[in-house]
Amino acid sequence: MNDDQRASFLPMTRRETLGLGTFLTASAFLPMPSWAQQNTALGTSPTQWEPGTTTTIATRVNGVPVNINIDTRASLLDMLRERLELVGAKKGCDHGQCGACTVHVDGRRVVSCLTLAAKVDGHEVTTVEGLSDGEILHPMQQAFIDHDALQCGYCTPGQIMAGIACVNEGNATSPERIREYMSGNICRCGAYVGIVRAIEDAAREMGES
Repeated sequence: MNDDQRASFLPMTRRETLGLGTFLTASAFLPMPSWAQQNTALGTSPTQWEPGTTTTIATRVNGVPVNINIDTRASLLDMLRERLELVGAKKGCDHGQCGACTVHVDGRRVVSCLTLAAKVDGHEVTTVEGLSDGEILHPMQQAFIDHDALQCGYCTPGQIMAGIACVNEGNATSPERIREYMSGNICRCGAYVGIVRAIEDAAREMGES
């Protein structure tokens, strides 16, 4: 092995490693070359994804009967937002960890990003849009306003849906218990004090404590 060959086996310097990383990151945002676009259009790309199978489900969303044909891989969150245009439930982490997508299925809170849409066939789905009765807000919605239990508002629909479930489950009996049973809903603005007070107030209005 000569010196040139030996040099090729030496590890890259830190500067070279950073440079390569920058190039690879930037290349991810470059437009697809024309030849690649042509190959993709002709169906000759190396990786071809077969479309998923579809199924028809019959459910009720906010009291309205819904019959819809969906991809069996679709999440309940995507069905609500993209197919039914109910955008109250938010897509946050998309891993079931932030609670921004919380909705109710048959009165139970679920994270809709981890719930297959096909699983709600024959069940009742309630989103934040279905809480108010015309111009009259649900007690939990009104309590969030009264206690200023929000800042940016992104997590608020999920917080409200989880808060209602917390009351209905009988877990709104103390601030400590509320905090425990609301721990799956994250507020990055830190409005937790107002949220706890809002749930306490709404629980009294809902007659559960």
